[in-house]
Amino acid sequence: MLEREKAILVGTGSKRNEAEITSTLEELARLAETSGAEVAGKVIQFRDRPDPAWLIGHGKAQEIAEWAEQAEADLVIFDQELSPAQIRNLELLFPCKVIDRTQLILDIFAGRAQTREGRIQVELAQLNYLLPRLQGRGKELSRLGGGIGTRGPGEKKLETDRRHIRRQIRALTAQLEEIKKHRRLLGQRRKKTGVTQIALVGYTNAGKSTLLNRLTGADSLAENKLFATLDPLSRSLKLPGGEQVILTDTVGFIRQLPHHLVAAFRSTLEQVKEADLLLHVVDAPHKEAEEQMKAVEKVLEELDAAHLPTLIVLNKADLHPELNVNLLGKEAISISAFCDDDLMRLKEKIAAMLSAETVTGTAEIPIHRGDLIAALYEAAEVCSSKAMDTKIRFEFRLSRKQLGKLPPALLQFARLSEEF
Repeated sequence: MLEREKAILVGTGSKRNEAEITSTLEELARLAETSGAEVAGKVIQFRDRPDPAWLIGHGKAQEIAEWAEQAEADLVIFDQELSPAQIRNLELLFPCKVIDRTQLILDIFAGRAQTREGRIQVELAQLNYLLPRLQGRGKELSRLGGGIGTRGPGEKKLETDRRHIRRQIRALTAQLEEIKKHRRLLGQRRKKTGVTQIALVGYTNAGKSTLLNRLTGADSLAENKLFATLDPLSRSLKLPGGEQVILTDTVGFIRQLPHHLVAAFRSTLEQVKEADLLLHVVDAPHKEAEEQMKAVEKVLEELDAAHLPTLIVLNKADLHPELNVNLLGKEAISISAFCDDDLMRLKEKIAAMLSAETVTGTAEIPIHRGDLIAALYEAAEVCSSKAMDTKIRFEFRLSRKQLGKLPPALLQFARLSEEF
C-alpha cells in the first residue's frame, strides 16, 4: 500500500471574510483527502491584499517552509490560484511541492475521468493551466516519482516547449469539437423523436449519482467523496403517467470551480442547456447548503442555463429534521433518495412540472413554405400531419423553452393550447 502524502493547507484573505475562508479551507481539506493526501495542518493568514510575489507575506512563507520541513510534509496546497511568479518564488523557498486549489481539482479530475471525452477535457484543462507556468516549474520537473499534482498529461508533456503544448491544445480542442458535433446530432435525433430530457445538477457530493441509481436502476458509482463521478451518464426514467424521459447525471459543481475546467468541460456541461427540466439536487442538512446552491446557480448562469425550469430537490432530508435553506419563491421538494415513497413523490412532481411546461398546438402551413415546415420540425415534436389542398395541417407539442425558437411567421399559421 502506497504511503499517503502529507499536506499542509494554506488560506488567506481579509479578516472580514473569516467564516468564508475557514469554510473553503475545510473544503480544501476534503479535496486533499479525496486525492489521497493526509492533512498535516492548516494555516490562515489574514491580510486585505495578497502579496504579488508570495500571495502570503514573505515572513509567513518562511514560517510555513520551516514547519513543512519539520513535519516532513510532501506538499503545501494553497486555497487560492497561484500566479507563475508566486509558484516560482514559493518553490525556491519550500522543501516540498507547491500546488494550488486549481491544480488539486485538476488532479482529482485526472484520476476520475473514465471516458475518452473526459480524459481529453481534463488534459486540455491541465495544459491550459500549465502553459503560462512552464517557466516556474523547474523544481517540479526535476522531481521523480509523481504524486498529487503531477497526474494527467504527465512529466514528459510538462518538459515540452510552449509551441508543442499549444499544438497539443489545438489537437485536443479539435477532438472535442468533433465529439461536440456528434453529441449535437444525437440531441437533434432525440428532439425529433420527442424524448424529454432532464438534467441532474448540483454541488459535488449532494447525492446526484445516488438519486440517478435509485430512480433508474443505474449502476453509477456513488461514494461519500467529492467528485466521485465525473463522466455524464444518461438513463431512461418512466414517470407515473407512463411517459419515458431521459435523466442525465452531470459533473458536480464546487465553489471556485477552475475556469480552465469550465472551459474544457463546456461541451459536456452544455448538455444542461438542452434539458427540458433541471433537477437541482441539494445536500439539505449541510450547514452551507445555501452557499452551495449559489455556487451551482453561478455556473448555470455562465452556461446560459439559469432560465430553465428548475426543481430543487432537497436530498438527505432524513439526516436532519430542520432544513436551513431559504426557498422563498422556488419550486422545491424534500426527499431522501433511499425512501421509495419520497421517490414516487419526486416522479409525480417531475411529471406535473413537465406537463405545465408543455405547449400543444396545430398549424396549417402552406405547402410552398418549406422553411416554416422545417422550422416546426426543428423546434417541436410533430405528433401528426395531414395534407390538404394547398396546406399541410400539423399537430405538435413543444416546451415553453422551444416556443421562443419558432419564427414569428410560423406563429401566424399556428393555434396554441394557451395564449402567449
